[in-house]
Amino acid sequence: MRRLVAVAAVFLVLATNAARAENENCRRSREYLLGGVGGDPTLPPQAYNDLFKICMAAAAMPNVRDAYILKDGGIAVVAKQDSISATAATLSQFCDAYPHAVLRFLTPKEMLLTKSVGGVVRMSSTSSTPCKKIKGIS
Repeated sequence: MRRLVAVAAVFLVLATNAARAENENCRRSREYLLGGVGGDPTLPPQAYNDLFKICMAAAAMPNVRDAYILKDGGIAVVAKQDSISATAATLSQFCDAYPHAVLRFLTPKEMLLTKSVGGVVRMSSTSSTPCKKIKGIS
């Protein structure tokens, strides 16, 4: 019985650490943006704090390995499964929860070329279709 409790405790600690690691880049990207490292912020500080909450929620989605806040106000994610059906389901879930946000999927090639949080933060989300357009909201 003790062994079972110990094993359960280890899994709980590992799961908690994994969740923290997933959310770490949300925090790092917000700090990067608010710290002025990337130049003048595009949005007011409160907007980045609001985006942080969206980023944290995106990072907790089943098909999201990692999430970042982009300087232009979008949310970038690295998908666990890079299939059409998996990304469509993630986009649908995200847009249902945040109909005025923009979600950008980062490709494995982009992640290889971008070695830092700052590099990701500076990426644009303008090539991504906004949830507002997907949902048909004016």
